Amino acid sequence: MAITLTASTGRIAGSRSSTRMRTDGLVPAVVYGLGRDSVAVSVPWPDLRRALTTEAGLNALITLDVDGQKDLAIIKDLQRHPIRRNVLHVDFLRVDPDAGVAVEVPLVLVGEAKKVEGRRGIVDQPLKTLTVTAKPADIPSQIEIDITDLDIGESITVETLTLPAGVTTDIDGGVQLVLGLATRFSIEDGASEGEAAEGGEGAPAEAAAEGDAE
Repeated sequence: MAITLTASTGRIAGSRSSTRMRTDGLVPAVVYGLGRDSVAVSVPWPDLRRALTTEAGLNALITLDVDGQKDLAIIKDLQRHPIRRNVLHVDFLRVDPDAGVAVEVPLVLVGEAKKVEGRRGIVDQPLKTLTVTAKPADIPSQIEIDITDLDIGESITVETLTLPAGVTTDIDGGVQLVLGLATRFSIEDGASEGEAAEGGEGAPAEAAAEGDAE
């Protein structure tokens, strides 16, 4: 279900004007997409905050009302202050409800990798998000990865990931999303260095080298 957000046009470009708007509780933004001109707007921060704090997060569907023109939109980019973390600017992308759109979706690990933990290894997650394509109504708030059967020397890749209905990805199927890695402790407990190397490049070798140094 889309959240309705009312945007105002007529904002003046420039950092001084933007600062004044933020002081007044407004966030500078731009709306573009669907082959139409981009429009500079501002949105009330309290309303935007409510849109951002739903279960869908940044992928929330928004009915954007710009001077009476209502469009379905998603947040394509959001700029925050590097220290205060307040929102400085938002890019809204108009979307067609019947066409796929590419978005970043969080990857969330579920279950317990007891085989890895029992052998004193570690679970490594190189990618925290995955770029997927889906119709706006099919965009998931997150994609879960079950690590219950993961063992040291094994990995979960894009091609083995179960995507929700209506969701696809163009990311190479061989890309590793989760790995079971050996540490110097698990090698001492009987996991072979070959198993460590299978998990991926870099981290296992460093762990083995650290063990040798000691």
